[in-house]
Amino acid sequence: MNQLQALLNDSLIRTKHVENAALIDIREKKVCASTFGFNVPPENALSLIYAFSKNLLQIRRGGLDFKQKYYKCVRADEHSIYLQNPDGGLIVVKTKTFILIATYKVGMYPSVCVEAVEKL
Repeated sequence: MNQLQALLNDSLIRTKHVENAALIDIREKKVCASTFGFNVPPENALSLIYAFSKNLLQIRRGGLDFKQKYYKCVRADEHSIYLQNPDGGLIVVKTKTFILIATYKVGMYPSVCVEAVEKL
């Protein structure tokens, strides 16, 4: 396990609010770390990068397909996107270098998930 994976586990997964997490390097256009068993397909990583760079309005209106599931947009701004579907949700946060994506299941408190991801 590298340092980034350890950070994801220690700061997010152990809180029990976040189910899975991954870190996408914007410049490299690929996932550089993820929690155990959470695979983000390359096309999903690229669509998240694109969403922040040119497609945020479309995400707000039409939601996002991620890993063959549709998520409705609940909130979006230039630094974060918060999406939900009947099974749970996605929180996506962008910095200058990375995009952090985290998932949570139904029954979790979305606001706590969003807060944990944004703090990290």
